[in-house]
Amino acid sequence: NITQAVIRKAAADMERSLLTLVAFFALSVPMLVVDLFLSGAQVQGMPTFLPVLFVAMGIVYALLLAAQVSEKCGQVPALINAISFGPGTEPERHQTVEYIKNSAAGFYVFDTRLTTAMIVKMMYLWCIIVVGVLTRVASSDF
Repeated sequence: NITQAVIRKAAADMERSLLTLVAFFALSVPMLVVDLFLSGAQVQGMPTFLPVLFVAMGIVYALLLAAQVSEKCGQVPALINAISFGPGTEPERHQTVEYIKNSAAGFYVFDTRLTTAMIVKMMYLWCIIVVGVLTRVASSDF
């Protein structure tokens, strides 16, 4: 219960920062792709793109680490279920496991549980957007 409260408090304090990072990632990657094509992908201009790529990779890594907190919290009921507390403790153990499952501890951002699946879906979405922008820019005549 204390662990859940600490995680919720930490997540609540970092919500706006995480939202800012995601917005930066969401805006920088498509602009980077368009800028890359408009510059003609010159080798001299490539070092200017590397910092944005490293920052974007860092943001994704930070989001994945935050999502791992939720994944680890989801494994606690199985761990407690595997531990033997002696004879006659089955009902209490079952109640404890159910309480942990129902509490849904994890890393929450604006009351939404952050999971690895959400981050992967976000990455898929941005890959689709990048491919769409690349296709659009490559097919247009300059």
